[in-house]
Amino acid sequence: MKADAIIKWFMPKEERFHELLGRGAVNLGEAAKVFAAIAHSEDFAVRKGHTQRLREIEKTGDGITREIFDALNSTFITPFDREDIRSIAVDMDDILDFLEAAANSLILFELSEAPEPLRQFADILVDMVNEVSKITDLVWDAKNQARIHEAIVRVSDLENRADDLFNRVIAELFRYDSSRAIEILKWKEVYQVLEDGCDACKDYTHIIGNVLVKNA
Repeated sequence: MKADAIIKWFMPKEERFHELLGRGAVNLGEAAKVFAAIAHSEDFAVRKGHTQRLREIEKTGDGITREIFDALNSTFITPFDREDIRSIAVDMDDILDFLEAAANSLILFELSEAPEPLRQFADILVDMVNEVSKITDLVWDAKNQARIHEAIVRVSDLENRADDLFNRVIAELFRYDSSRAIEILKWKEVYQVLEDGCDACKDYTHIIGNVLVKNA
């Protein structure tokens, strides 16, 4: 067998990772939409139902991440550095975990209110996840670099909005009287997890930035 035929035999189907990470991005997008429904609802029973749905989505995400790891372990040559693909998968899984953690906190702490900051965080995360999905679809073609950079800038802008929102809402929470200390701590936990989710979206773009540099 000729050398080029041997190389071709071992070359991975790029669509394998494209398809798996694409499924992960779609699953993450669904999670962001479900969390937004949770954040915008003041019906505790409805919130619990959506949270159960989010747990199912998170399990699906875990399954996709395992498939990606299995594909990495069984692929001789990968389209990007092996660790970069692993990091992309882990970062998407982290974002999903933060969404589920925030929803679980709302249920655990029996919080049924839908204050404006909670709804704003949910809307920001939906927008950030949409950009993450866009980047995940575009990263496979070097000709898409300009569009990828635009999406990365968009994520950075949204993350800055989330930082400002977090700082404002924490300051506002601690303006209340001490008799509501427990409730304040509950909401602080929820907002901290949402801020962490936004940071995870930004971290994802750092990995993509490294991929672009390495494959320029």
